[in-house]
Amino acid sequence: MGLGGASRRADLVAALESCTGVVIGLAERAEVREAWERESACVGMTVGGLTHHLLAQTAHVAAGLRAPAPTDAPVIGLLDHYARAPWVAASRSGETDPSQDAKDNAAAAVGHEAVVGRARQVLADLPALVAAPRDPDVIHIPWQGWSLPTPDFVTTRLMEMVVHGDDLAVSVGLPTPEHDPAVVSPVLALLTEVSLRRHGQVALVRALSRPQRSTGDVSAF
Repeated sequence: MGLGGASRRADLVAALESCTGVVIGLAERAEVREAWERESACVGMTVGGLTHHLLAQTAHVAAGLRAPAPTDAPVIGLLDHYARAPWVAASRSGETDPSQDAKDNAAAAVGHEAVVGRARQVLADLPALVAAPRDPDVIHIPWQGWSLPTPDFVTTRLMEMVVHGDDLAVSVGLPTPEHDPAVVSPVLALLTEVSLRRHGQVALVRALSRPQRSTGDVSAF
């Protein structure tokens, strides 16, 4: 990994720590604790299940950094990841993932304090995990069967936390938390590129600059 790659990795990891701190702050709120077993804004998920899903994103990074990637797993690019992931096509058809919802809801049964406490511990462990050398510097995604370069995998988790942080805030009637530009910039770049592949250049340019000629929805997912 060259100097440019090392710098990008460091910036994204710092953004991950910042983003995780923000969503933990949201998850700690009394409004989240008091609504723990209620239905969230995400159909099929309780507020507790959604909180677990949100806070688990940094844990996925930590788990990936602890485990070497299989040498026989393909390493693909960030946009190819979203082109191949089955959940993307399912979400565009209006489908949810009941099995994942059930897992998150079940994991939330340990209670608000335990779920938030685990997230705080993951955040505390992250610097040491990041400092450990990796060659190749990739993270395997076992539920997909492929690996991503570590910076790309971190970007996917930032996107998950920014989006699901909004879901959680809406679920309990709180303002959606604002993130540092270092968090939001890679997330918006990712969403824009996925949207561009889905809707095309003209639709995206019009939606962003000429709403009178917009053809409608330009959602990435």
